Amino acid sequence: MGKTTYKRYKGSQSFRQRLLLSTLSSTPIIMDEIRADDMIPGLLRHEMSLLRLFETVSDDCVVEVNETGTRLKYKPGIIMGGKNLVHSCALTRSMGYYLEPMLLLGLFGKKPLSIRLKGVTDDHKDLSVDTICNATLHILKRFGVPSEGLDLKIEARGVAPEGGGEVLLTVPNVQNLTAVQWVEEGMVKKIRGWTFSARVSSDFEHSMRFAARGIFNNLLPDVHIFNDHKSGPAAGKSPGYGISLVAETTAGCYISADTAVSCGRAEETGELDVERQERKPAEDTGVEIASWLLQEIEKGGVVDSTHQGLLFILCALCQQDVSKVRVGPLSPYGVETLRNLKEFLGVTFSFRPDPSTGTVILTCVGSGLINLSRKLS
Repeated sequence: MGKTTYKRYKGSQSFRQRLLLSTLSSTPIIMDEIRADDMIPGLLRHEMSLLRLFETVSDDCVVEVNETGTRLKYKPGIIMGGKNLVHSCALTRSMGYYLEPMLLLGLFGKKPLSIRLKGVTDDHKDLSVDTICNATLHILKRFGVPSEGLDLKIEARGVAPEGGGEVLLTVPNVQNLTAVQWVEEGMVKKIRGWTFSARVSSDFEHSMRFAARGIFNNLLPDVHIFNDHKSGPAAGKSPGYGISLVAETTAGCYISADTAVSCGRAEETGELDVERQERKPAEDTGVEIASWLLQEIEKGGVVDSTHQGLLFILCALCQQDVSKVRVGPLSPYGVETLRNLKEFLGVTFSFRPDPSTGTVILTCVGSGLINLSRKLS
């Protein structure tokens, strides 16, 4: 065996994406000076939890972290997949943080992936589990991922700080992804929404639905918002409520917006004084997310700004053919993704701004990643 050469990075920037791309491209990495100057140095709890999750779904991967957690050495193994896997996520981030990389890793595994995640299902930072069910999975199907075996079941809700939620993710294997020509946005034909409340009155949901529909009903007739009131063990351990809205267009694009509000008492939520804000009425949350969805639609593009990173990664992993996609103004996360893709997969995108709509058309040739570990029947 020859000597392993590592890619070196400084700092904790785009930690999750570097781990994901390192695993997919089988590139060992070393990260130095992770929050070295912070009061609490080193990897955070959710980052350690993500490393454990990567270890769970792959075989023979080597993770070495120094005592202070400021240096990480990661050598990816073979993505195994497998069923009946269970992982308890750190409660500092919601499941959206863990599910996004799992969707991509599962596709290139040896066996189909079936994993049960426990923890916080919804918060205001990451994608909510409803959005992943109703928007993210549809984006994957565009790239030739079969719809049977691709599923996310929400078995229990869990809001910060205590969590207690549970979801079951199943992902099929693919040989490779098909390149896409996806520039048509179409017009919005329907809006679907999902509200939930756990350990609080279902009136919160009614207020959010009423407020959101008040905005949409002036614009289109086909608006339906489903409710999901949980009590007992399925409601998790903390009180809270949330909403996820998805607009579907005539060209089969899904644009989403979501948030969740934790009703835990201030001393429980462990928020710093800076982060703590006056809790808004539920109507305001409904209005805010409905307006945010309309802003995302106005920006244009075939996905919303939160899904740009995922879209670019999917394009870069495709067979060696030209993919062409249209997105709205590039989000900072999208730009970061483009840089990482160039470093790990050697894929560069060419840009063509479209001044008439304020969108950007991106073109790239896929890296032609093939799932070599999959058993051929």
